[in-house]
Amino acid sequence: MTDTEREILRTVLDGWKSNVDAHDPERVASYFTADAIFQGLHPYTIGPGSVAEYFDSLPLGMTATYDIRETRRLADDLILGYLSVDFAFTDQPILAVNLSVIVRRIGDAWLISHYQVSRLP
Repeated sequence: MTDTEREILRTVLDGWKSNVDAHDPERVASYFTADAIFQGLHPYTIGPGSVAEYFDSLPLGMTATYDIRETRRLADDLILGYLSVDFAFTDQPILAVNLSVIVRRIGDAWLISHYQVSRLP
């Protein structure tokens, strides 16, 4: 795991997190590619529109805290990230999950092209 890979992931994920915390689903979706494969805790979908719908359906007041566990540079324009994420709610226990993302460079921007959540046992 290099500092460059962590910095790239952190930049993308900090933007994702701040908009999850603000309950701004359209801005959350802006961090995803047009053809992103998205697997939250519901059946998978494709693209930013479905990402926005997913995050819009989540409760107000939900926040995310993440920790990058591993990164791998898959190609010059692709980075894999493996994270632990705690989703906190105002009226229910914290939901701890694993999150795998692939971020892809498109022009000067890095965007999420694959997002897959799995619950911890």
